[in-house]
Amino acid sequence: MSETILVSGPELAAYGFPDGHPFGPDRHDAFMAELERSDVYATLEVLQPEPASRDTLELFHTPRYVDFVRELSGLGHGLLDGGDTPAYPGVYEDACHVVGGTLGALERIMAGEAKRAFIPIGGLHHARRDAAAGFCVFNDCGIAIEQARRRHGLNRVAYIDIDAHHGDGVYYGFADDPAVIVADTHEDGRYLYPGTGRRDETGTGEAEGTKLNIPLLPGAGDAEFFAAWQEIEAFLEPFAPELYLLQCGADSVAGDPITHLRLSVEAHAHAAARLRVLAERTAEGRLLAMGGGGYNRNNLARCWTRVVEALS
Repeated sequence: MSETILVSGPELAAYGFPDGHPFGPDRHDAFMAELERSDVYATLEVLQPEPASRDTLELFHTPRYVDFVRELSGLGHGLLDGGDTPAYPGVYEDACHVVGGTLGALERIMAGEAKRAFIPIGGLHHARRDAAAGFCVFNDCGIAIEQARRRHGLNRVAYIDIDAHHGDGVYYGFADDPAVIVADTHEDGRYLYPGTGRRDETGTGEAEGTKLNIPLLPGAGDAEFFAAWQEIEAFLEPFAPELYLLQCGADSVAGDPITHLRLSVEAHAHAAARLRVLAERTAEGRLLAMGGGGYNRNNLARCWTRVVEALS
């Protein structure tokens, strides 16, 4: 059994937007160049992504929305949302490879063939069930949650998000679902897209109290993050999740061009290391980490490498 899987390959790297877009297709290779210099790289099993099927996309997304993405992908132009997420030729296929990479790693974990995995160009947490948003076409996080529950029968799945942006697509996608435990720390929505993730957003209906949002003020650094992380661990532990998903966007690290938090890469390494401990305690080690955002290439390369080192 492999301890840790890395999802990587040109099909995954292709997901990115042209013409100087912050989420460009160079992010994957910037990370890989740094990771390959790490001693941990030789210990990893590398998994190339296969494209997700339409049926798999529809575990989370509506058929009408999937049709819309396919249409604009074929046209090769237009906007998939209000302006942040442009269509380009083949965006449908590229987004399917992101989802397929995340689910391929999940399947290996659920089969007991690996304990942990990392996918750099995953964690597309803004996509809604019926719409693109914030550079995210298909929500691989949400699809992975649905797959873990529907096809593997898990009763408690934990989703933890430390990206600078609130994971609104996941939160609202499961706001009323008590089996999905969400803990999300992010820059306060009064100052950053998407403007959500208030403290009082704790789930709805039967799921009230199964979601934790911790907004941080612009300029917050490691001291504020580690205090939030203690709260996250205390929140998660009573639920005894059977699977942990970590969205570890590097845009919360100091120096990102579009956000205002000032974390160090050690904050992300700490989150990965502590979730590894929690996963061993309640989930037979099952932990899937996804890269998420991050628009300073040096930051994301160092940050995600430290996450992989902590996982391994």
